Amino acid sequence: MLDTLSVHVRSWAALLISLFAVTALPLHAQQYPTRPVRLVVPYPPGGANDAVARLIAPKMAEQLGQNVVVDNRGGGNTIIGSELVARAVPDGHTILVIAAGHTINPSLYPKLPYDTARDFAPVALVGDGAYVLVAHPSLGVATPTDLIAVAKTRSGQIAYASSSIGNLTHLAAEVFNSMAGIRMLHVPYKGGNPAMVDVLGGRVSVFFSTVAVARPHLQSGKIRGLGVTTARRSAALPTVPTIAEGGLPGYEVSGWYGLVAPAATPKGVIGRLHGVVQSVARQPDVREKLLGVGVDVVESTTAQFGARITSELAKWDRIVKPLGITPE
Repeated sequence: MLDTLSVHVRSWAALLISLFAVTALPLHAQQYPTRPVRLVVPYPPGGANDAVARLIAPKMAEQLGQNVVVDNRGGGNTIIGSELVARAVPDGHTILVIAAGHTINPSLYPKLPYDTARDFAPVALVGDGAYVLVAHPSLGVATPTDLIAVAKTRSGQIAYASSSIGNLTHLAAEVFNSMAGIRMLHVPYKGGNPAMVDVLGGRVSVFFSTVAVARPHLQSGKIRGLGVTTARRSAALPTVPTIAEGGLPGYEVSGWYGLVAPAATPKGVIGRLHGVVQSVARQPDVREKLLGVGVDVVESTTAQFGARITSELAKWDRIVKPLGITPE
């Protein structure tokens, strides 16, 4: 009799535990957020990641019912801000705004203070962004073909800027060098805006810039747009051809922007955040403003975004290691 009662008690206990597990995540999601949400941008203010975060943050706040604060934590080629989020309490109140560089770092650094594949949970893809190859007018080039021709006669003498060693502004140039059979001199900076200042001043001649940083200077004519890095022309710069069109067939380097959270963040909270980001990105004024900084909105499930991150990690591993890039 006691054995039978014990079995019944254990069965009811197991049922109660399973019911709690099923209801806990939705309940957590309903209560979330309970305080301001922090969007950590692992770059200095003024770049494309910062622009994306500041465009979506106020709209996210409206839907979440809490302030959404943009927190710039630049330095270490995004490692400082990324580690902060990887170690944060996984409750959805600390989120990381990432770009393609998030999937490049594991191929550059033998040891990171976090595991890119395991320590973050995908939340939402915001959109894709082209980079644009720009040149100072004093270089006298108007197309990628022109640049390649000049670089071949002045090997190692033409300086190109990047916003950091090993990020996409650097790798886009190195892929260009490799495919074109040329060598340009790399001059790294701490951010896209400082790099652009020296391009505008003619102290460096070339830069694979984000559209956000380059666009006002292209419109003013202070720099020339030679080509965008994507396979198709960017809606943000429709008159600028692709680099492949401009003389280097097969060239393609794409940027993208999204949000990730600490890995143990409850699925219900991830789902809530994903829905909010997708809803915000669908708003016509947000889409227009994102396009203004070179970002084409892309709708994607959390699982699809996770698969893309996995694919990008493998792709950049194949590209980066043969280049032998050594970060500072």
